Amino acid sequence: MEREISGWAYAKVNFGLRVLPGRADGFHGIESIFQTVDLYDELSLTTTAEKGCIVHCSDMELPENNTLTKAYNAFCKTVGCEVPGVRVELKKGIPSGGGLGGGSSDAAALTRMLERLCNVRLSDSELDNIAAETGSDVFFFMHCDDKGRGCALVSGRGEVVKKIHGRDDLFLVLIFPEVSSSTKEAYALVDEALACGNVLISPEFDELELVYRRPPENWTFINTFTPVISAKYKDIGRAIEALRALGCEYAEMSGSGSTVFGIFSSRQEAESAVKELTGSWNCKLARTV
Repeated sequence: MEREISGWAYAKVNFGLRVLPGRADGFHGIESIFQTVDLYDELSLTTTAEKGCIVHCSDMELPENNTLTKAYNAFCKTVGCEVPGVRVELKKGIPSGGGLGGGSSDAAALTRMLERLCNVRLSDSELDNIAAETGSDVFFFMHCDDKGRGCALVSGRGEVVKKIHGRDDLFLVLIFPEVSSSTKEAYALVDEALACGNVLISPEFDELELVYRRPPENWTFINTFTPVISAKYKDIGRAIEALRALGCEYAEMSGSGSTVFGIFSSRQEAESAVKELTGSWNCKLARTV
């Protein structure tokens, strides 16, 4: 008998993202606050007679070995019991490759759905094992609540996650510039900047939560990626300036780009900004959750 389960996978933004020099294992250390916002993908899971995970997405073409199939295979290996085959219908609401963690959030959402399907509850270490085989940002999403919402201090290559009480009072305007910067390219550009000592000074890791609690107009967060990505893709800088011109309290790029966000003092101010920007930019209102 077929079973169906559906769920949402929320996007994240980075409040501050300090990139550390490359490590011997090829990864970079990071220091950041990850916060979910109410922009999401929709997943619908249906059990199948065939083994394995089949993913269908009408919004974009996915590689065969995507984050959902990786998470499914890692889940099967972790639980060590019979896991039904599944078909996943993915409806994208989070732009791909925009620094919002959509693919990683999808993987964590599927894991929660598989837990329900198989009536199991994985430990934190088991969730981390699945994340390790799926992607660095997946660690954060694995430690969100049962609905996929959360906020955390994130360090290491993304695997060190310390949950903190998130804010739900922040109204953001997200701008999606029509540029595509791969994570690999972004880290290569940062490596060049680090080698030249050409990086911005950011708050120390143990100060991040203190800064986060302040009004956004007093935030001193920086994103190491922003100067190098905006130097190559001018629309990134233009989007940030467009948000500042409309009176946002804080504007920055999320992740390695290319999504840019501005925080406004109220929903009304944010809605007004969206109206002003629409026509010139692809943008959307969001709130922290």
